[in-house]
Formats: sequence, structure tokens, C-alpha cells
Amino acid sequence: MFGSIAAAANLVFAFNSGMLPEIQATIKHPSVKNMQKALSLQFTAGIVPFYAVTFIGYWAYGSSTSSYLLNSVHGAKWIKILANAAAFLQTVISLHICASPMYEFLDTKFGRSNESVYSVRNWIVRVVARGTYLTVTTFVGALLPFLGDFMNISGAVSVIPLTFVLANHMYIKVKGKDLSLLGKTWHWANVWFFAFLSVVAAVAALRFMVIDSTAYHVFADL
Repeated sequence: MFGSIAAAANLVFAFNSGMLPEIQATIKHPSVKNMQKALSLQFTAGIVPFYAVTFIGYWAYGSSTSSYLLNSVHGAKWIKILANAAAFLQTVISLHICASPMYEFLDTKFGRSNESVYSVRNWIVRVVARGTYLTVTTFVGALLPFLGDFMNISGAVSVIPLTFVLANHMYIKVKGKDLSLLGKTWHWANVWFFAFLSVVAAVAALRFMVIDSTAYHVFADL
């Protein structure tokens, strides 16, 4: 039960990569229609790779498969190299998306707003500040072999509330007077259900963090 609940938070965190087409879509007008098209693409065609890996991996290797599926794959080395390279690139892209707020903070904190963003000093600040941030996060990721548990808690305390709870609550505040009783009931049900899921998923994630911290050592090669 705890595994299923934590997996729900992890799944929401993984689907957070939908921000990339959403951000890109807002660059060109009309931004609302473009964003809707981008998100529709993400949650239709974008769903296929996620579920394909999940179901095919379970079909091929069963429940005993590694959390990193490629550890269980056998066959030609070049296929594993290509798959690992693709996974690495996807991780880098996702990291940059999630790190965008931190990048903005670092650029504002240490950069010079009175100079061009392409000035030598601002270039140096970006390279050093962002490079340091990426180095630290990569080090922590390698240090803690149960980093997936942190993804669970990140999805539980940030992505679920921001994606489902806040969005539905804002919609009620803006459109509340025009909504029917059924519409209000639906949105309030979403607010309370996902708020409850957020709390339960956070508890499940903390439970796994405690269990895994006693089972694994730092820098464990899993």
C-alpha cells in the first residue's frame, strides 16, 4: 500500500516534465491555445513512453526488476550504451527544467542587472553559480542511493499541491460565481482528495526514506 501511494507521487513528479512544452508554447501567441495544444500532446503522445517502459519492463522482468530498468536489461552492449545515453540526456533536461527557479535566483543575486546578460562578468557568474549548483546536486544524488524517495516526497509536498490543489482552488475563486453545483462539487472534491493524497504520500515517502537509510550505505552502487 505504501509503495503504491509513494509511486503515485513519483509518477506526478515524473510527469512534471510537461512544463517544457508548456513553457515553449507560451513564447508564441496565442499563448493559451498553444499551451493547451502542448499539454494535450504531452498527456497523450507523451504518456506512451512512460507507460511503455513500465508495462514492458514488468512483462519482461516481473516485480523483481531493478528500479533502474536498464540494470536488468541483457543483450548487445551498444543498445545498453545508447539507452543509458538517452536516459542521461533526459535526466539533464529534466534537471535544468526543475532548476530554472534556482538559476533565476542565482542570476539575480550575483549578476549585474545594469549590464547585458551576455557581458563577460554575467557569463562567468552563470557558469560558476550554475556549475556549482549542478555539482552539488549531482554529488548529493550519488551520495544517497535512495534518491527516488526524495522524488516521492518532492512530488508529494510540491508537485501535487501546485498541480492539482492550487489549480482547482484558483479556478473556484475566479469562476466560483459562474459554476454550477456539480462544477463546484467536482473542483472541491479535487482539492480535498489531492490534499489528502499529498499528506499520505509524504508520510509514505518519509517511511521509505527511514527504511532505505538503514538498508543502504552512502555511494552504494545499486
